[in-house]
Amino acid sequence: MAFGACEKGNKQMPRKRFSVEQIINHLREAEVLLSQGKTVGEICRLIGVSEQSYYRWRREYGGLKVDQARRLKELEAENSRLKRAVADLTLDKLILKEAAEGNW
Repeated sequence: MAFGACEKGNKQMPRKRFSVEQIINHLREAEVLLSQGKTVGEICRLIGVSEQSYYRWRREYGGLKVDQARRLKELEAENSRLKRAVADLTLDKLILKEAAEGNW
């Protein structure tokens, strides 16, 4: 079977998608536990994520409040939408330019 395929006895954890609010709450909880002397590995087991996810979350959301993180996601989505619009308009412009020159 292929790597990562489900087979009998496979003990992989199911993937979870956390909301921005949940991530920020987990990071706050982790900060408290770190100050109490827990290790990052112990904290990750308690909140149910890998250390890689914890460090990625900390890099992306560390120090943000819930409303700031929500606004960040909204701006990222708007930026993506605007980039697609610019790409579409650029393509349209190039097509019209070629048609006007008669190079088709």
